[in-house]
Amino acid sequence: MNPDIRSLIDNAFTGGASDVFLMEGERPRVRSDGDIVIAHGGPVSREDIAEIWTTCNCDPTKESDGDSSIQIEGVGRLRSNMYRSLGRLAVALRPIKKEIPTFDELGLPGDMLASWMQRRSGLVVVCGPTGSGKSTTIAACLQWVNRNQPRHIVTIEDPIEYLFQNERALFSQREVRRDTDNFHVALRAALRQNPDIILFGEIRDAETAFTALRAAETGHLVISTLHGSGVAGVPTAMERLHRILSDSGSAGAASLLSHQLVGAIAQQLLPRIDGGVVAVLEYFENGGATRKWIEEGRYDEIKDFLNKANEEAGCSFLRYLIAATRQGIIDPAIARSATDRPQDFDRAMRGIS
Repeated sequence: MNPDIRSLIDNAFTGGASDVFLMEGERPRVRSDGDIVIAHGGPVSREDIAEIWTTCNCDPTKESDGDSSIQIEGVGRLRSNMYRSLGRLAVALRPIKKEIPTFDELGLPGDMLASWMQRRSGLVVVCGPTGSGKSTTIAACLQWVNRNQPRHIVTIEDPIEYLFQNERALFSQREVRRDTDNFHVALRAALRQNPDIILFGEIRDAETAFTALRAAETGHLVISTLHGSGVAGVPTAMERLHRILSDSGSAGAASLLSHQLVGAIAQQLLPRIDGGVVAVLEYFENGGATRKWIEEGRYDEIKDFLNKANEEAGCSFLRYLIAATRQGIIDPAIARSATDRPQDFDRAMRGIS
């Protein structure tokens, strides 16, 4: 690797950047505190980016996209996404972290998540857009298990984002294309590896959704993500999962989901007033009324429930935003712009329910 590129990457991540973006013919950029900033140095050459592609087993002469990881001396292991933009080679880099924050450090509902991690079976879903911290939340959950329970955890990731050191738990971390051909093969194989907990990157289609639910049904705790955008939140994500299952034509899909779902948490990252970012959450623990609503597809009922439930049972994005704003964590204008119905935010800030 070009020493200047290696030094730029080292300095960016040492300085707290979350991502480095390199594009042929463009100056390097980094993401710092959520913003894209131009880094030092001139435009990056095609040869320098092609070298990174090749190191990541991605052919710059034939392929258009690829996910992998790369070990850089003095920097560590990085998640790498190779892609093209108007024919130019590009790569986005992010550190694969070893230091895993706790629930308290992330501001997560630790008691609730710890209780979910103690389940012997079921499905836990973490929702949110790209870059919302889903992987960090899941890593905090698995690290809690690692420190508290002697369990076998199989992870199927594309690519791996956190490296775990075995403590009380045993980790079998598998990276797609490096350790297994694809998610479907790895997820089916995981059931023969005697796991207690299975993490796989994302529910994208009916096959992975059904395999996850069947794994939960047969005595495994399964953790996965659902991609979302904006402030879609937990009910919309659950509705999407319901639709993925229903479109397959399989009878009883909604009932299977309603009975195997342990709980769901959605999140987005917003800038803090004092610098950095904060995760804004929406979550609920499945049981009783919510189980019935999921089976019957009544997701509007869950939305109403999240706005009224006590914090142990569930909380909506709106309630979380109001609390963070009143505590001086988030600027009111930022919080208002993050809602799907700004008028509801205005009413809530005035104390009108």
